[in-house]
Amino acid sequence: MSPNAQKVRDHDINPCIEESDGSRKCLDSNNYNKDMCSAYFARYKNCRRFWHEIMIQRRRDGVKPDMPTADERQQILAARGGKPY
Repeated sequence: MSPNAQKVRDHDINPCIEESDGSRKCLDSNNYNKDMCSAYFARYKNCRRFWHEIMIQRRRDGVKPDMPTADERQQILAARGGKPY
């Protein structure tokens, strides 16, 4: 696996792997008809937006690393009562 592909699949770097996989599986099962998968695309987009806002806030606050680790993200989601996207 290439280094870039490994980066995309790393749970500590990419918080939206589950949503990305869901979009890809939907496309595979619907013969790449994008209209059939709009809900999956919206969920992925909302996931990316949510974690991007968290990342920006952490940068402003001087928290390192910018993107929370997988364990920290689980704690953040638990504090919010689940996924808001």
